[in-house]
Amino acid sequence: MTASARRLKGGLRAAALSLYLAFALFPLFWLLKVSVTPNILLYSEGIRMWPSRMTLDHYAYVLTHSQFPVFFRNSSIVAGGTAVCVTLLAALAGYAMSRFRFRGKAVIVVLMLITQMFPLAMLVAPIFRMMASVGLTNNLLGLVVVYTAFNVPFATFLMQSFFDGIPKDLEEAAMIDGATRFVAFRHIVLPLTLPGIAATLGFVFTAAWSELLFALMLISDNQVSTFPVGLLTFVSKFSVDFGQMMAAAVMALVPAGFFFLLIQRYLVQGLTAGAVKG
Repeated sequence: MTASARRLKGGLRAAALSLYLAFALFPLFWLLKVSVTPNILLYSEGIRMWPSRMTLDHYAYVLTHSQFPVFFRNSSIVAGGTAVCVTLLAALAGYAMSRFRFRGKAVIVVLMLITQMFPLAMLVAPIFRMMASVGLTNNLLGLVVVYTAFNVPFATFLMQSFFDGIPKDLEEAAMIDGATRFVAFRHIVLPLTLPGIAATLGFVFTAAWSELLFALMLISDNQVSTFPVGLLTFVSKFSVDFGQMMAAAVMALVPAGFFFLLIQRYLVQGLTAGAVKG
């Protein structure tokens, strides 16, 4: 390949990547743009890439005159609790599915796959009745239980794939030296699956943080509402406070971004694990 051809190929690749990034980031840019636009200019200026005048009044109102801090706290509790519970259960279940042969294993795998096939909307009524019968409606614990139940099957398959990539010889050598299986799991296998744990934590945290359907159906008290439900409080019968809603949405991106920043190193390893065998 000639130098000019390589430059052309590189230029086309850069252009394609730039277009993709512009397409992916434009909604976030518009979110930020609306959040700093004064209400009086939201409709009077028409479509502009950036407002002629900016304001932070929407952020001030959301922080001081709305229940956003309460919604933020509730979502943090639910998403964090769900991520920890699911990752713990999925790590244990994934290890068992990867290392042991037992009667009914194929049936369990099929049942876990079946749980991923049902539309969530058709499960709202029975889950609501179940949660109401045990007093877990209008309760953050109820959301954690529901989110955990829905995320464990996929997370189990995800963790199993990481355990499958770890040679059994490592833990068998530890057990020959006198370690129990649990000690070998905790000190040998688990540290090697940190990328998988990070990937599972990130996936589950994001899913629980942004879930709306069950949060809307199971919660009716604003004091225990999560952030997605709380956004609906900016919608009134005759108007929508777009500036305040977008400001709340921008601030809600902060914990998710910070969380992924913390696990970024392990997450990248987890997403690329198994891509190269050598």
